[in-house]
Amino acid sequence: MFVRVKSAITIEELANQVKLNEQLLVDCNSDIRNNDFIKEDTTIYLPDACLDYILNSLYIEYDDSQEKSQAIMTKKPYDSDELERDIEKLTLMYPFINKNVIGYSVLNKPIYELTIGHGKKKIHMNGAFHANEWITTSVIMHWLQDYLKAIVGGKHLEGHSCLELYHDTTLSVVPMVNPDGVDLVLNGLPDTIEYEPSLLQMNDLSIDFSQWKANIRGIDLNNQYPAKWEIEKARKRPKAPAPRDYPGDAPLTEPEAVALAELVKNNQFDRVLAFHTQGEEIYWGYLRKEPEEAEAIVREFVKHSGYKAVRDIDSHAGFRDWFVNDWRKAGYTIELGMGENPLPFDQFDDIYCKSKGIFLAALYM
Repeated sequence: MFVRVKSAITIEELANQVKLNEQLLVDCNSDIRNNDFIKEDTTIYLPDACLDYILNSLYIEYDDSQEKSQAIMTKKPYDSDELERDIEKLTLMYPFINKNVIGYSVLNKPIYELTIGHGKKKIHMNGAFHANEWITTSVIMHWLQDYLKAIVGGKHLEGHSCLELYHDTTLSVVPMVNPDGVDLVLNGLPDTIEYEPSLLQMNDLSIDFSQWKANIRGIDLNNQYPAKWEIEKARKRPKAPAPRDYPGDAPLTEPEAVALAELVKNNQFDRVLAFHTQGEEIYWGYLRKEPEEAEAIVREFVKHSGYKAVRDIDSHAGFRDWFVNDWRKAGYTIELGMGENPLPFDQFDDIYCKSKGIFLAALYM
């Protein structure tokens, strides 16, 4: 929401008025600084949670004609349109969030990144690399909303101050890497007829795409990275675009995979977490190139979730494999839930209960 400053006031005084951390207030408004004096008639953006503190303020005037943010119900399946709507709502409710478009899918749908905090430690998380693992987006969005509420309210989660985590870390989140694929699984064939014949052919002429993992061109995005890609290319059974497992004709041919690769190259993250389903396992090693700290971190994940830590698996060309291989930093693939993909949404509560500590530990470790 936005308000008008009725009379000049310092940043510190305004933060006290609205019961908001001073740094959060600054981060909501890119054109002010901590030692600024805010002039009369300046428009200021604030989190919606501050509304109760400004209605009777002598210094601030609320424009009640502005469109009010609606509560976000994140416990639901997300297609790309629903995700876009809720990201817009989140950025209105919490103006200190930075929203970036890091690339576009084959069908020109934006791939969103949200960044929260400005600490030296940089953490990246993502979900829905695989289309039929769309529930990972729901879990990420649900946790994000809990985290944001706790930051603004100065609250603790599992004994950890979220405001302190905000100051200490910069969190990068891509909730949906594969928007075209998720939409195909949840909504069926796209409106564009360009891909309809090839999609039907790859799917054995069935219009049931619920098992689809790949992007809209039949390329498995998590087999697209240059970490012994040639091994996966040689042994994967599909030798042409398919609903799953085809690694493409070369590494990084798909715009969605390229967007994530460029994001990593441009930000030099300290660790990455890629959320997948299923198996309740955490993969954390790659050819023994992971740093020493990786084991201590995964032990913390296991303590909170009850998941099994697996150091070595016979797999290459994944996003996490590439990150550990090229940067020698900690990377994790977290397989949420049990059963067969796509996991039924009635598993959501159990998945969230077990995984929420992983999200938090990724920030404080």
